[in-house]
Amino acid sequence: MTPALHLSHVAKGFGGVSVLRDISFDLHNGELTVLAGENGAGKSTLMKIITGQLRADSGDVHVAGQPLTLVDPKQARAAGVGLVPQELAPYPDLTVYENLFVGRELRTRVGVLDRRAMIKRAAAMLDTYGVDIDPRARIGDLSVALIQLVEIAKATTWGARVLLLDEPTSAIPDREVARLYNVVRTLKQQGVAMLYTTHRMAEIQELADHVIVLRDGRLVLDASLADTTEHGIVRAMIGRELENLFPDVAPPQPEVGLRVTGLRLDQHGPSVDLKVRKGEILGLGGLVGAGRTELVEAIFGIRPSVAGTIEVDGRPLRRGQVAESIRRGVALVPEDRKGAGLVLTQSVLDNGSLPHLGSFSAGGWIRGRKRTAAVAAATRSVQLRSTGLGQLVGNLSGGNQQKIVLARWLTQNCSVLLLDEPTRGVDVGARSEIYAIVRRLAADGLAVILVSSDMPELIGLSHRVHVLRAGGVAGELSRAELNADDAQERIFRYASGQEAAATV
Repeated sequence: MTPALHLSHVAKGFGGVSVLRDISFDLHNGELTVLAGENGAGKSTLMKIITGQLRADSGDVHVAGQPLTLVDPKQARAAGVGLVPQELAPYPDLTVYENLFVGRELRTRVGVLDRRAMIKRAAAMLDTYGVDIDPRARIGDLSVALIQLVEIAKATTWGARVLLLDEPTSAIPDREVARLYNVVRTLKQQGVAMLYTTHRMAEIQELADHVIVLRDGRLVLDASLADTTEHGIVRAMIGRELENLFPDVAPPQPEVGLRVTGLRLDQHGPSVDLKVRKGEILGLGGLVGAGRTELVEAIFGIRPSVAGTIEVDGRPLRRGQVAESIRRGVALVPEDRKGAGLVLTQSVLDNGSLPHLGSFSAGGWIRGRKRTAAVAAATRSVQLRSTGLGQLVGNLSGGNQQKIVLARWLTQNCSVLLLDEPTRGVDVGARSEIYAIVRRLAADGLAVILVSSDMPELIGLSHRVHVLRAGGVAGELSRAELNADDAQERIFRYASGQEAAATV
């Protein structure tokens, strides 16, 4: 049977550096193949070649037996290749149906737009996947998850028989993941061949028929899911054994590094009390919308609060004063590293010095030698992989970008570290390195708060976990309770309100 997609000896390099080396594999109708690999392994370059955005230096790409000969996304799309990128780019001010039909609008006999026909057909397209969206809704008002489903509908109704999905669950809440999975299963039943990139092992086990792994631009694993294991996939990705993803953490010190008392974000909301000792990692669990991000932003000062006290190293910290928080050694690693954590068009040096730029300046002039030395030392401490301090941050892998967000706080004294989803969109190898960095920083005496929706991460890295619900603390689990077999179940029961609020 002719493969839906056939790659033969594909290679690509940039500036004399090989990015892809002799890649050959097939995709088959009705099967989902996971494309796995660490950030920087060559996955994005490979997908751009398949979709006609880049020309391979050598090798061939065939769709349903026909070669793709041009560097032309239109040719790839006409051949039946569709892409749902990680960074979605719909037309936000247009309606759902207008987005679905952009470039192929239906018209009446006299040439005017047949909006009624497009609305009717758009509703049918969405209904195919069980998606209940008003086609007349403005797409900019939809959640990321729903926009993603619209993009899938658009690609497949263009006639895509080979669909590339790039990290489709990286930016959507867990409650929306099941709906995406149902759409994927429907596509498989329709005979669509899919290439699906993800870092999540649970996702691979749930959806994959086949797994291919890239490492350093080479294809190092090509196997059916039934013929491999999670351990084998991880080993193929990182090229070594991953003995212990979650390193042992040293016991915390007796001194309290951060104390929050009666913190209230609005007049009618709950108040929060918590304390984090020096050297302690306090995990914050809960469902999406529980208020975890809002809490750490209020502690840092970028979100207003109406009552409560915050103390760092026993001294009061004024609420809502970001500059004072930074001076006192409070650091925030935000959930959205690209939108809120980095300036992608600036260098490693510039990004690494942003929070403390004033300390590297005198009389309005930047003291270049002092700044360079501080940023260089900080990036070495997190084992940043880059071509140098002058490299643009936007050209780094996700894991290395996250290391810069961490490193920039280490150029000056840091006492409290607030981590909001620190490994989201980061591959397993870089994730292991980030865990080791966090463990080391805690061992050095920092008080750490870890917000994570990844249950193994939350349980494996934390000394204690507070579970939030509706902005308040619903329960607490000690390290001993986190070691128990029912830890995940207890966290969920607190988070969903199935277990009564605990006294913390």
